[in-house]
Amino acid sequence: QVQLVESGGGVVQPGGSLRLSCAASGSIFSINAMGWYRQAPGEERELVAVISSGGTTNYADSVKGRFTISRDNAKNTGYLQMNSLKPQDTAVYYCNEAVIQVPGSTTLYWYWGQGTQVTVSS
Repeated sequence: QVQLVESGGGVVQPGGSLRLSCAASGSIFSINAMGWYRQAPGEERELVAVISSGGTTNYADSVKGRFTISRDNAKNTGYLQMNSLKPQDTAVYYCNEAVIQVPGSTTLYWYWGQGTQVTVSS
């Protein structure tokens, strides 16, 4: 099994910054893709950003130029740097990772973290 633990959420004023972390532990040989999603009350979960094993990144249009996704493979940890935060960024943020658990395997197992609340309010 694999556990993902997010941290770094909180309350911030508009224009402020937060850095989310997602630490993975357990039966991990390597981590393929890492992604951050968010879900606001009454809305569906949406993709915010994703980073491949090779470092290729993609972002939702709503966060381009403000958010940066990164990863530290040695620590099995992913990050989401969020700048110029807006009230509409308020949501629970979840990390999602595709894990290879056995050397030589191509089977990916997908895991979710428990979520961390981000509230942008004056």
